[in-house]
Amino acid sequence: MAKRTLSGLSVGDLQRELRRRERGVEVLVRKRDKLMEKVHALDTEIAALGIALGSRRAAAGRRRPRNDSNLADALVSVLKTKTLSVTDVAQAVQEAGYVTTSPNFRTIVNQTLIKDKRIKRVGRGQYTAKGGSAGGGKGRKKKESAEAAAA
Repeated sequence: MAKRTLSGLSVGDLQRELRRRERGVEVLVRKRDKLMEKVHALDTEIAALGIALGSRRAAAGRRRPRNDSNLADALVSVLKTKTLSVTDVAQAVQEAGYVTTSPNFRTIVNQTLIKDKRIKRVGRGQYTAKGGSAGGGKGRKKKESAEAAAA
């Protein structure tokens, strides 16, 4: 059967179609009202627990995990007593509780190790925290003497 357009209907058919659609809207509005009552009841329960809905709603759509500290701080704490490779420090920081969804987390860890002034390179691919007890071979020299002179 071919689909008819509204322009091909008689006035009586158009009126029946309008009534049918209005009944459909009424059913949907009743369903919506029942759901809104449930939502209001839930909002009341949440408010009774002392939680502000505005801040919770803003965080509800968050996809990134929320960590207690940033990546650089987590790396420094893992490297305080150790000298580790990039791969090992990436695993260690995750085992220590740092949460990430990054598919290239090792690369991000590598960039952070290179950039952070609290971390020093002690060998090829080996890093430790400055001032940590973990020593190790020769690393590339940064402007440590200039920083010491400025202090």
